[in-house]
Amino acid sequence: MQEPVANPAYSKDHPFPATVTENRLLSGPGSSKETRHLVVSLAGSGLSYKAGDSLGVFPSNRPSEVEGILGALGATGQEAVVLPRVEGPVPLREALTSRLALGDPGRKLVETLALKASNPIEREALVTLLLPESRERLAAWLEEREFIDLLEDFPSARLLPQELTDHMRRLMPRLYSVASSSRLHPQEVHLTLAVVRYTTNGRDRVGVCSTYLADRARVGEASVPVFVSPSHFGPPEDPSRDAVMVGPGTGIAPFRAFLQEREAVGASGRNWLFFGDQTRENDFIYREDLERWQGAGLLTRLDTAFSRDQAAKVYVQDRMRENGAELWAWLQKGAYFFVCGDAKRMARDVDAALHEIVSLHGNMTPAEADDYVKLMKKERRYQRDVY
Repeated sequence: MQEPVANPAYSKDHPFPATVTENRLLSGPGSSKETRHLVVSLAGSGLSYKAGDSLGVFPSNRPSEVEGILGALGATGQEAVVLPRVEGPVPLREALTSRLALGDPGRKLVETLALKASNPIEREALVTLLLPESRERLAAWLEEREFIDLLEDFPSARLLPQELTDHMRRLMPRLYSVASSSRLHPQEVHLTLAVVRYTTNGRDRVGVCSTYLADRARVGEASVPVFVSPSHFGPPEDPSRDAVMVGPGTGIAPFRAFLQEREAVGASGRNWLFFGDQTRENDFIYREDLERWQGAGLLTRLDTAFSRDQAAKVYVQDRMRENGAELWAWLQKGAYFFVCGDAKRMARDVDAALHEIVSLHGNMTPAEADDYVKLMKKERRYQRDVY
């Protein structure tokens, strides 16, 4: 059966104005995280997607942050600015709201402020940051700040709107792994959203797109610019092949889509999911779905790792090692191995555990195990969707 593909009428360059039809909290009241389930309607778009694809979302910045920058500039927002790859001038307010990123200021902005600062104390502080021996200090200092911090901390360096926007990067779309199968939900996409909120330099910060979707894209009202981003990440084409899925936290999203897909097509292959988070009580997202699939036999095995439910932290890679002999038996029978989630630590640790399991239970040297895993990748039996 031919897989659906995205309709070229809507794309990254011409996103579809979608509507959020559902926004509900998945995490419990005692969770340290805010995890949400969103449903985005594609009705009328002609767009289609497959399990493993991502939905691209173009966010807008918080109005309060835009107003803060306008105030620091002494601007009305109607001033025209010219942006790269944008035809014609754009009003400053529009540029700051939906076209430019308000975070990640760079060294060149500090250089510009140093040249324009009329207050000698401010100028000296900026010049000191620019000294060659201050390179690491400047990087750490900028890491804690956004554009508004620099404008307010050095008010004597009066920038024109164009001077500021010349230092800003484009506001890029964010990609979210699809958490639904189009075979069950052809007119909508489900997303699993980790809402980012944190504090740096004494200021409350937010993830631009996660809070745009969670807080400002009102259910039934908002037009959210979206596009489908196709991926080579996806369940086995042969429905008789087994699938091992490792997806802690919001990394479970594509595997919810995989399981819906395999249920819809009546796949005979077995399914094994490793899921983890902080606590079972508050962070076991999609628990009802998983337990229903387990009861129905679709989910052959479900191994969970809730790191803070006991004195010693336990992670998905630990559960893999505990079940290493059976995991090796699945791999020997041709099972596909999928990983989704954090690239920096989780995916690296899972990869290390996989190599150890292959070496130990396959009676291989580390070099032989490495060759085995490389062959899995070449055969597309080992796939990762990490970020």
